[in-house]
Amino acid sequence: MANVYYETDVDRSAIADRKVSILGYGSQGHAHALNLKDSGVQVCVGLRDGSSSAAKASEAGLDVLSLSDASAWGDVIMVLLPDTEQAAVYEEHIAPNLSAGDALAFAHGFNIRFDLVNPPDDVDVIMVAPKGPGHLVRRTYEEGGGVPCLIAVEQDATGGAKDLALAYADGLGGARAGVIETTFTEECETDLFGEQVVLCGGVTELIRSAFDTLVDAGYQPEICYFECLHELKLIVDLIYEQGIGGMRYSVSDTAEYGDLTRGPRVIDDGVRATMAQILSEIQSGEFAEEWVAEARSGRENFARLEEAGHQHRIEQVGSTLRAMMPWISAGKVSVQEASGGQG
Repeated sequence: MANVYYETDVDRSAIADRKVSILGYGSQGHAHALNLKDSGVQVCVGLRDGSSSAAKASEAGLDVLSLSDASAWGDVIMVLLPDTEQAAVYEEHIAPNLSAGDALAFAHGFNIRFDLVNPPDDVDVIMVAPKGPGHLVRRTYEEGGGVPCLIAVEQDATGGAKDLALAYADGLGGARAGVIETTFTEECETDLFGEQVVLCGGVTELIRSAFDTLVDAGYQPEICYFECLHELKLIVDLIYEQGIGGMRYSVSDTAEYGDLTRGPRVIDDGVRATMAQILSEIQSGEFAEEWVAEARSGRENFARLEEAGHQHRIEQVGSTLRAMMPWISAGKVSVQEASGGQG
């Protein structure tokens, strides 16, 4: 069983006198900076010169510095930049400003797990990863709650790295909900796998394939959209709230029988073998090498695949139908607005 920590397990003095530099002011960056500030932690935000996020951070009452100046100012440096940019930023801005006893922090294990960033032996290397998007991390904190967090210690140079990680997570509100201890490797590999085979890759391809199957069989695209995409939220909400068993209890007997008998035919041994192969590519570093190379070469393949996704007919049908249902997004912040740029 995982080790789970709550507010009573936290030594808040571990971060009370630390200066935390948040590099990046995107979805997670703004939540980390504002929650820590409201928890009484000394915080600054480090951004590139000319960043569009600088005004937003300043308006929120945060001190904004350059990446290098922020790295020099803080003795805890949280890197919340895109995975493929962290290594270059580390070499240019962070490494020259690290001192013995500093802490280098991440919210995802990618760059440490795959040796893209190699910190010196005299600094702590920790991870604090809220299990929710930044706007939710911020909103739940303001409401008096919190989003569960993962913490990990890759390098404990000072002997206080775990206490610091717990105190940081507590400053985000995470200890109100529960903080689970993991490792950089476990978090990184399971996170990538979940994204690729279920949460993003698996779900989106399943939706589009089912939609195409129905449309190609002559059914109206609008009806197919509702059955294969729109109603997915109802099922996901049930699973989120009650688990798979609770969802099956809530749906009709017809739906449950179809689930139990047809689901294993869709996700069969061939699919499981593919999942195992994808996991192997993650564990070996093959995926990381491929993604880093893609980013460094200009992302031509990424852009081509992304555009093909935008042009899929389910996107055209969905755009029209969602315009007929304004209540779906009423009062909600769009993901584009919530991200606020990457800084």
